[in-house]
Amino acid sequence: MSILPALKSPHPLLYATRPGALPARFRRERVLLVGCGDVGLRVAKAMGQKVRLLALTTSAERLPELRARSITPLLGDLDKPASIRRLSGLATRVVHLAPPPGIGWQDTRTQTLLSVLRRRSPVQTLVYGSTSGVYGDCKGEVVKETRATNAETARAQRRIDAENRVRHYGRASGTQVSILRIPGIYAPDRVGGTPRERLIKGTPVLQASDDVFTNHIHADDLARACVAALWRARPGRVYNVNDDTCMKMGDYFDFAADLYGLPRPLRVSREGAKEKLPVMLLSFMGESRRLDNTRLKKELGLRLRYPTVAEGLAS
Repeated sequence: MSILPALKSPHPLLYATRPGALPARFRRERVLLVGCGDVGLRVAKAMGQKVRLLALTTSAERLPELRARSITPLLGDLDKPASIRRLSGLATRVVHLAPPPGIGWQDTRTQTLLSVLRRRSPVQTLVYGSTSGVYGDCKGEVVKETRATNAETARAQRRIDAENRVRHYGRASGTQVSILRIPGIYAPDRVGGTPRERLIKGTPVLQASDDVFTNHIHADDLARACVAALWRARPGRVYNVNDDTCMKMGDYFDFAADLYGLPRPLRVSREGAKEKLPVMLLSFMGESRRLDNTRLKKELGLRLRYPTVAEGLAS
């Protein structure tokens, strides 16, 4: 079911037809999805048929799949600026979910996208999907969007660079931009979207004294948040997009193990984890925070379909 009919304010797609107005196919809003992977496809589904959907893709093999979902595919690559020039002026609203490059301190992909969008009349709204990793380690404290960023990895620094570029674009163009800070995304129907694989592998977790708070959002609720932000977000606003779960990482995996009927993971000390776990996983275990989602609920008016991982994993 689309989230659009539930919007609080009159939706621009629902204006009455005037005599002599353009045909409906020209009046419909055009929403561009940049980064149309699993979450992007869920955004498209949540939006339904009330908008014309376009999606940037680097893969010619995905063209039939996107067309089958009533999405107009646009072949291009954010790492090749010349290939995306046609995006200029195409859309009225943009959902930007493409990740930064894997190296460096800047998000050159976001830089390229915004430079193309500047060439013609600006889009009305742009929603950027960032990461809660920009807060860094908060020692388990409750984190609101007003907290200063404190990136501790190059990966998070690239996201801060992208956020700053998006804000500057909004101020310079008059586009209403919003930033969604997203924690761990999960869903039973998402590839790698549950702890099951790690549990089967027997990957250890931290002992209780070293454990960290972790935050979650079901992929469907994240998609609905993206749609809501397109029409409801305040200009330049940041939103934590997480559910109501307040759980440490080890407890989360214990819960999942019990749910799946699998052995609970081995608990190890932080020093022991350094010997057994890859660097990327260790970096996540080095940051502890509890995200506050008040803005998500009150300003975007989002009622979570899966308020905690208990409902989400069970689904």
